[in-house]
Amino acid sequence: MSSKLIARIDSPVPKKILTCDGGGILGLISVEILARIEADLRTRLNKPDLVLADWFDFVCGTSTGAIIAACIAAGMSMDRIREFYVGSGEQMFDKASVFKRLRYSYNDEPLAEKLRSELNHALGYAEGAPPATLGDEGLRTLLMMVLRNHTTDSPWPVSNNPGAKYNQRIKTDGTPRKDCNLDLPLWQLVRASTAAPTFFPPEVVTFAPGTPDEYQFIFVDGGVTTYNNSAFLAFQMATAAPYRINWPTGTDRLLIVSVGTGSAARARPELKEDDLWLLDHAKSIPSALMNAASAGWDMACRLLGECRHGGQIDREVWDMLATPDTPNSTVSKQFAYVRYDPDVTREGLDALGLKAIDPARVQLMDSVKFIPDIQRVGTTYAAAHFTIEHFRGFV
Repeated sequence: MSSKLIARIDSPVPKKILTCDGGGILGLISVEILARIEADLRTRLNKPDLVLADWFDFVCGTSTGAIIAACIAAGMSMDRIREFYVGSGEQMFDKASVFKRLRYSYNDEPLAEKLRSELNHALGYAEGAPPATLGDEGLRTLLMMVLRNHTTDSPWPVSNNPGAKYNQRIKTDGTPRKDCNLDLPLWQLVRASTAAPTFFPPEVVTFAPGTPDEYQFIFVDGGVTTYNNSAFLAFQMATAAPYRINWPTGTDRLLIVSVGTGSAARARPELKEDDLWLLDHAKSIPSALMNAASAGWDMACRLLGECRHGGQIDREVWDMLATPDTPNSTVSKQFAYVRYDPDVTREGLDALGLKAIDPARVQLMDSVKFIPDIQRVGTTYAAAHFTIEHFRGFV
């Protein structure tokens, strides 16, 4: 890990955190929003070559958000990340063979190979070089990716945090740690975070390879945890004592920018009691839990943070926007917070002036045939909803 990154983590200046939700190819919505943020920061700071790794100190992501986060941390521009998604979308969602589709819909190898090559190239590796690791010195920000360890039935927020327990090369008893997380291939951790069940096969990661202590865990998509929206988890890692980052809090000391991939309530007004049977529950409950968790963490961030922008959460609490003069709760504010996440229902698209876009085309994580529509949602939303004023005090 580079001394520059360690110095950046330890510096006393105000810190900025970026978190990116999961959502498959809908990650292009996030990419277009982030491209607008990058462009406006370049203008405001008069730095035409600025990339988001120059401005954000800590970048986090789940599933497709892990791809975006890793690419940003590696120093890629949003133009380059957009090229990665647009040029590789259909390749990443390569249909599995008929027999394999009983287990999953798409092959993992095209995505895995693309991740290996793109991340190695961004980090300055020659073609054919060994894969970059989580502890690579070329990573320019703190990076966290959310995985689900299916073997241990637990969420895994894996990071390059130099203070994290399992990133230490020497254990507390003085013996070497043969399974240090920093030695894990970066592409494989990203791939593991994107291994959405029924879409892609799981990722098997080997720890302490080549030693008598070698073992393996099976990982699936981090979105199958409660952290598809990782904003509050990032706050925990940045401030909780066990992680040893210990960043100060306050609306002038810490900014969290949370970017989604589009939200749409799965309302079913025609639902009858007899429609609720085993298969219906199997199809609807996972997404219902994920959506509820995402909204819950968003609400927690708006409660603990000074929410400067965000859409409606529900009809009772509305958007929970706040200013120092107009607090939204009795809780003291720990950070400044913004949430960018387009409403991709029919009503939401209409409000953006996108009446020609079919909502079904921009709500499915494998909707690669409609990439232009997905991009248009992101660019239109960013033009209507983002302003550099949301970052006041940090630019």
